[in-house]
Amino acid sequence: MTVTVKAESPLQDEIRELVSQLNAYLLSLSPPAACYHMTVEQMAEPETTLFVARDEAGRAVGIGALRREGNGIGEVKRMYTLPEVRGQRVGSALLDNLIALAGSEGIEQLVLETGDRHPDAWRLYESRGFTRCGPVLDYPESRWSVFYEKSLSEARVA
Repeated sequence: MTVTVKAESPLQDEIRELVSQLNAYLLSLSPPAACYHMTVEQMAEPETTLFVARDEAGRAVGIGALRREGNGIGEVKRMYTLPEVRGQRVGSALLDNLIALAGSEGIEQLVLETGDRHPDAWRLYESRGFTRCGPVLDYPESRWSVFYEKSLSEARVA
């Protein structure tokens, strides 16, 4: 499948529907207290860029966001692809765009939180050089969460 990935406004009905599907999917796997949803309104704030993957017909088939946290840290948020396009590298295209944007902006480290029942997501993140770590940002330690980080800067010698 060929997709086009571009930064777009999250304030579109089509994106609201994808976010609704993402939220329902996450709630089917984890308790509500372990789901850290970000609304489309939050994704529209200046510190966040939403990427949308569209198929040849122009239909949104996936989303992923980069939230700038300050101090050289960016967070990967709201990664989701429609079930019918999973395994067709849509998530890879989204993540590659997020990583490229973060690098171009001088972000030194990317972090993320994902669920404990998302092995496909783990494989995607690990294929792009993310490694597991302890809790990031202000997320609590939880048996429902798996955390990842990726350095985008050269290793510094102390």
